[in-house]
Amino acid sequence: MAKIATRIAYGQALAKLGEKNDKVLVFDADVSTCTMTCYFGEKFPERFFNCGIQEANMVGMAAGAATCGYTSFVSTFAMFAAGRCYDQIRNSLAYPGLDVKVVATHAGLTVGEDGATHECIEDMSLMRTIPEMTVICPADPYETEQAVYALAEMKGPAYMRLGRLPVDNVTGGEGYKFEIGKAVKLREGTDATIIACGLTVEMALKAAKALEAEGISVRVLNMHTIKPIDKEAITAAANETGLIVTAEEHNVIGGLGSAVSEVVCEMDKPVRVLKVGVQDCFGRSGDALTLLKMYGITAEAIADKVRKGLGK
Repeated sequence: MAKIATRIAYGQALAKLGEKNDKVLVFDADVSTCTMTCYFGEKFPERFFNCGIQEANMVGMAAGAATCGYTSFVSTFAMFAAGRCYDQIRNSLAYPGLDVKVVATHAGLTVGEDGATHECIEDMSLMRTIPEMTVICPADPYETEQAVYALAEMKGPAYMRLGRLPVDNVTGGEGYKFEIGKAVKLREGTDATIIACGLTVEMALKAAKALEAEGISVRVLNMHTIKPIDKEAITAAANETGLIVTAEEHNVIGGLGSAVSEVVCEMDKPVRVLKVGVQDCFGRSGDALTLLKMYGITAEAIADKVRKGLGK
């Protein structure tokens, strides 16, 4: 699969899903050419609903459709999906356990040109604290496609976080198996483990390769599902490699790093967990790649964190 944004892969997968499943409905808040749900809308206009700039009402509409036996996909920017619609997601979707999938695009710092207020760095934290809510953050276009199909088969509410920037295919393409709640080991290692999600998975692999040249063996786990977190994979990594470094395009409070730490601290012999991510501050307007470097979310920063943890 070519280097494209996960939001584009989502739109393409949604259109394919619509051909196979006539019970899928799609709702968008007047940003379908950005979330790429427009692909579905062009093919299935009778099952596509542009709700306008009324995100909260859109979630309520999707919830109503779910009570009639449909699988609803709801999309808008992460800032609006997780922030503006938190009340509706919690009470209208999660509390009754309805089959609605909230797929939020333009998450994190890499929506920088749209401005600091649009940079949602809290969404995974907000969503994973909602009881019985599944939270997914795929690493690349191919994994995104697989995640869409998996979400359609899974019953109940879910939140999937997607990005704006094009990303490389790091999961291997054909033959790759995506399973909700099961981390994927992309690289073996014995000295430390990097656990990443989203676009930081590619960074983690680059960091591991750079460290290998220094004689440091690093395992890389693609933790595409933030909730339910893969406790078995985390525990094995802690027992077999010791140091864990987490990487995410999200606040280090409440996201992947926190979820991993919660697992590790309950082990009989916990290990050190260091976090790469936004250090509890708001984003800034600017070029996406510049912002990632400014906030220390790069392959180099991940490698430095591993060196620090190992005392190198």
